[in-house]
Amino acid sequence: MKRYLLLLTSLLLPGIAGAHSIETGKPLPPVFIANEGEVVMQQQTLGYQRWSIQSLTGKVHMVIHVAGRLSAKDQNAPLIDTIQQAHFPRGRFQTTTIVNTDDSILGSAIFVERSIKASKRNAPWQHFVIDSSGVALNSWQLTPHGSAIVILDVQGIVRFAKDGALTPQEVSRVLALLSQMISSAPAQSDDAFSS
Repeated sequence: MKRYLLLLTSLLLPGIAGAHSIETGKPLPPVFIANEGEVVMQQQTLGYQRWSIQSLTGKVHMVIHVAGRLSAKDQNAPLIDTIQQAHFPRGRFQTTTIVNTDDSILGSAIFVERSIKASKRNAPWQHFVIDSSGVALNSWQLTPHGSAIVILDVQGIVRFAKDGALTPQEVSRVLALLSQMISSAPAQSDDAFSS
């Protein structure tokens, strides 16, 4: 019955179903993650620090919000692969992956966190944030069990946002947008190339 009502609601109100609170041309709605937060590496030791969207300025940013599930990770894998192959300069471009471990399969959160930590060790310049309370999901009104992509300019203003899997055309559009934004972004201290 509950499933039937949800389906009926999504058919009758398509503008509301899947709607998120992220608006192009505006800053991201505020998010502060105090429980766990950003995975940081200091002298080969991993730890956590509080994280806020206020840290997302000064470079072009791609924010990836993903549920702690393989199915969610796979939704935007084509975009992530394309971005990795583009080798954008790290001094001008940064990805931040927020993993909602509150939205993981029962008992799997520990394995999701291990995978994030392994990714941080392999790519220490990448930003990984563990959101164990679903703060970003709720603040941005994202779809549970899914993946969202947000592109921010150097001032932290949203230039693209999509809750769900990107189409091949959207992947091309995001790549073109990023290339244009990065070419006009001021260089930061570390202008090595990301991979």
